[in-house]
Amino acid sequence: MKIERIELHLVNMPLVKPFETSFGREDREVHIIVKIYADGLIGYGESPVGQTPGYAYETGETAWHIQSEFLAPAIINREISDIEDFLKMTAPVRGHHFAKHGFECALWHLFSLQQNKPLYQLLGGTQKIIRSGVSVGIQKSIAELLGVIGDFLDEGYKRIKIKIKPGWDFEPVKAIREKFGDVPLMADANSAYSLQDISLFRELDPFSLMMIEQPLHYQDLTQHAQLQKQIKTPVCLDESIAGVAMAEAAIALKSCKIINIKPARVGGLTKAKQIHDLCQNNRIPVWCGGMLEMGIGRACNIALSTLPNFTLPGDVSSSKKYFHRDIINPEILFENGELTVPEEPGLGFIPDDAVIAKFTENRWVLSG
Repeated sequence: MKIERIELHLVNMPLVKPFETSFGREDREVHIIVKIYADGLIGYGESPVGQTPGYAYETGETAWHIQSEFLAPAIINREISDIEDFLKMTAPVRGHHFAKHGFECALWHLFSLQQNKPLYQLLGGTQKIIRSGVSVGIQKSIAELLGVIGDFLDEGYKRIKIKIKPGWDFEPVKAIREKFGDVPLMADANSAYSLQDISLFRELDPFSLMMIEQPLHYQDLTQHAQLQKQIKTPVCLDESIAGVAMAEAAIALKSCKIINIKPARVGGLTKAKQIHDLCQNNRIPVWCGGMLEMGIGRACNIALSTLPNFTLPGDVSSSKKYFHRDIINPEILFENGELTVPEEPGLGFIPDDAVIAKFTENRWVLSG
């Protein structure tokens, strides 16, 4: 197919409730929606960049620059027969995974529409029902945390993940276990600790957490390996797994027992699938994390989660958890913590241009 037109939309949407992690507190998401036109079809993608370079070095400004100055010019008026063509054309751009993911997701959408198949089938997915957990940010008090968790459990979510940071770790976990018993529970540190905190991690062992996610430095593998040797709780890596090579190294070093795969973090669905396959071959379970995506990015995560080694509930929850109105129709809705994967061609959900336009604060167009 020949790429005829590319649009970037900087979409600014308020969250239903502020979301706090060890990086800080967010009350809105500002993501880039990518539209690529080819052969009478439109493919949609999403770059779920942060507003600050906390989780990753990319922000809306950096991704916009890379997409408009480098990625779009590299493919406009070019024939692209498969995703590998796109990867070769944009290979001179190192890094900038969130920026690339938005473009690649749009191209996957185009190919699924062109072939009249749902995206998950193009990826090789086999699971027809996706189980979802839910991510709970840092709350003002333990009582408030327990109330939020209780509401999500009543909605049927299959796993609870809480964000932790120094001073908000042992006591919240203890309170959750006392209140809700053996509910599947994990803790996400977002690199907030060091090996000097080994005593804390040992204190958490008796609570039988599913995993502790990214406890140490975001670029580290060796210290995570040391930590995993000294605690019973499985270590899960997130930020440290920036690509396939890092996943290979983590497995070789035994830095973790579980890997969180986020397609935006690793540069797209293709790289995400490669990491999935690597982990499957090495019997490392994976799950799909989230970046508070709007509906387009969330739909891509759903498609990815149908691959067979996604055996743990992911963070792909209902639209209403984060947004008053999502940018797709129908909105994503998990019932009792489960979603039947859509069989319609494409994303399985239809992007709503009117809602995208309503929340767009900047727009850029490149035509052939």
